[in-house]
This record gives sequence, C-alpha cells and structure tokens, in this order.
Amino acid sequence: MALFAMVVTMLVAQAVPSTAAAQIRSNAQAEQSRGLRNRPSLPAQPGPGRYISETGQAFVLDRSGQRTLMRFEQGAEVWVLRPSPAPRGDVIYRNDAGDQVLRVTPDGGMTVFTTRAPQGTPVASAGSAPSLLPPTLTAVQLWNFIVRQSDRASRALGRLVVVDVDIEPGSEAVAADALSTAVDAIARMARSATLRREVAQVRRILVSDEGRPSVSFSQGTLRITIDADAGYAGRPSSARIVRVIAEGG
Repeated sequence: MALFAMVVTMLVAQAVPSTAAAQIRSNAQAEQSRGLRNRPSLPAQPGPGRYISETGQAFVLDRSGQRTLMRFEQGAEVWVLRPSPAPRGDVIYRNDAGDQVLRVTPDGGMTVFTTRAPQGTPVASAGSAPSLLPPTLTAVQLWNFIVRQSDRASRALGRLVVVDVDIEPGSEAVAADALSTAVDAIARMARSATLRREVAQVRRILVSDEGRPSVSFSQGTLRITIDADAGYAGRPSSARIVRVIAEGG
C-alpha cells in the first residue's frame, strides 16, 4: 500500500492592531454579549412525571426525548404519542391508531381519555418519575420470553399459537416489546364479546426486522415488522394491532 504524506505549512501573519481597531472590537464584543443576554430562551420540555386522573388512573408521561411516551401504571405497554395542534392553543396527543389519549392546554392543564372515561377526565401532577427507557435483552432472554408469550397467547385463545421471531442481533429489545404488545392485544380481544370471533383466527405471530415497519393479518398469521433503531416507535401499539386483526388485515 502506498503511503502518502501531506505537509501543510501555515503562515500566520502577526500584526499589531491599532488602538482604534481594538476599541471597535471591544465595542462589538460588548454588543454581542448584550444581545445574547436579551435573547428569549425557549421553554424546556418537562421531565418525566407521574400523573393521576380524577377517576384514579395513574400514568407516567415522558416528554424529555424526541418522542412523547406514556405508560399506565396498571399496564406494561409504553404508548408513543404524536402531538397535533388544537383550538385555543391546545395540543392533542394521539396513538398510532389515531385515538385521542391526552389534551394539554397552553398553561399545562391536562385531560386524559380512556375507555373508562372516553369524554376525558382532568389530570393532576403527582411528582417526578423515571424515564421510560427500553429494556436490554440478550438472545437467551429473548428465547425464554418467546416461549412465555406463546404460552400466554395460547391460553388466551384456548389452542396453540406459534411465535416466530426473525431478527438481527441488536433488535432483541424492540422485538420482545412488539411481541408482548401483540399478545396483550390478543388477550384483550379474547375477553371481548364483540372481538372474540375475529381474534380466534390468529394462529401464528411473526416478528421481523426486515423491511419497513408495518403490521398485517392474513390467513391466521399476524405479521409485525419492526424498526429497532426507533425504539418504542418502531413497533405498533396494541390499539393498532386490535384494529388490524378486527378488520381482517
């Protein structure tokens, strides 16, 4: 291999500034400092916090990162919420199925929308909370997790549900989260009188990291394609999975 050497010679011309030039530079620096002090600062996003609604439902809301994350204390699923502007300067946060989950006013007032309170209920702050970070998972832990989730889905439907996970190293955590979310959706549908018939068609769950993130249901197979680099946002929510199964794909 040929070795190339480049020698860069820098010639620095030193000049003694005049008194007038030094004064001008000093004035400019002072003006710049005043401009920086007077520049309005952007409001910082609040850190992760715990909130409780008037109906008693508690949840953690994490707006410290690029995406808004939310987890109800009685559940394991972390929801990725997308903000959109609303009248009077409010912000509405929706899940990936388009359902309204939160409404936040300009002064920080908050309303949460749930199946228990579909019209919304006021929320009060209950202090700080840890960030909602994805867990780490080894390949062995993932295998044991797959076995447990297959058993959980099979018990919910009363027959065997096969689980296949086809991923590259590094995708374990998001794949496990996607699988857990899918089984949560299946179990919830199995308990519903109106959705039990549709979910009874599920016979296989396939999780992959090859291709664009998506979820589909066809011929008994629920296919979930994840984006491991996107974390929680790289897999569908249980609400979206329920909707896809109920619509038959």
